[in-house]
Amino acid sequence: MRIAITGGTGFVGRHLAERLDPAETAIVSRRTGVEIDDVDALADAFAGCEVVVHCAGINRELGGQTFARVHVAGTRAVVEAASRAGVRRIVMLSFLRARPDCGSAYHETKWAAEEIIRDSGIEHIILKSGMIYGPGDHMVDHVTRAVRTFPVFATVGYRALTVRPVPVDDMVEVLLAAAEGRIHEPTVAVMGAEELELGAAVRRIARVAGRRPLFVAVPVWSIRLLAQFTEWTMKVPLVAKAQARMLAEGVSAPEPFAPELPAGVRPHRRFDEELIRAALPRGGFGLRDLRCAGAVRPAMAHG
Repeated sequence: MRIAITGGTGFVGRHLAERLDPAETAIVSRRTGVEIDDVDALADAFAGCEVVVHCAGINRELGGQTFARVHVAGTRAVVEAASRAGVRRIVMLSFLRARPDCGSAYHETKWAAEEIIRDSGIEHIILKSGMIYGPGDHMVDHVTRAVRTFPVFATVGYRALTVRPVPVDDMVEVLLAAAEGRIHEPTVAVMGAEELELGAAVRRIARVAGRRPLFVAVPVWSIRLLAQFTEWTMKVPLVAKAQARMLAEGVSAPEPFAPELPAGVRPHRRFDEELIRAALPRGGFGLRDLRCAGAVRPAMAHG
């Protein structure tokens, strides 16, 4: 079975690609010379593929890489190209709480992309996933860099919010099950095996990273301000605005409702020290990552 992966050089996409036969895999990304909204280039890349796994996405906007372009126009182009190429199934990686009319461009455009897939007329599976972690992620990586650099770590809000982190290897298993047709619901929620308070997750990462910062609860609005500031001034922001919204809500239940995965393909590994240690970045997060306001560099892709 030949598979195309959009966002195939991103976090989840490259982990999936590593599990597949290179001779039967088409890696589609800006790094391979294909823009996500270029229908002709996508159709050429999808030629001979039975399945497209659509992982392409961003969690911050930068220049022409906007949520509307990447998530909405990009998904529309993927559907048109898949139709031209005779692709028989599309698997889309979405976000657990993607929904309309919530005031977050990230959430709303991810939902719009889901709707484009649903209306495509092509067999599809939409995977609404929670936070995914592993080597090269934006969860363990960012928390570790922060606690290695700063003696104080701000936790979001005063309510006990929870997360169900998904190990990237478990996410890859889910993607493979979807690509192979072993998931029969058109939309499913993908959540980790362990639910824990966000503060407990951060403390676990800090402990594995060998740090014990002072944890201080701060209001949600201050994290949103920090996100805006670090998007303006840092090459790799400590937190993006979309991530601030996620953290303010918690990431442990789908909205709107979506059924869980079948028991046989659900993520099964807990958020344990061994998996966290494997995801730790090398080095710290220092002043060299700072940039003057207005000089921000490439956006982080979560695909």
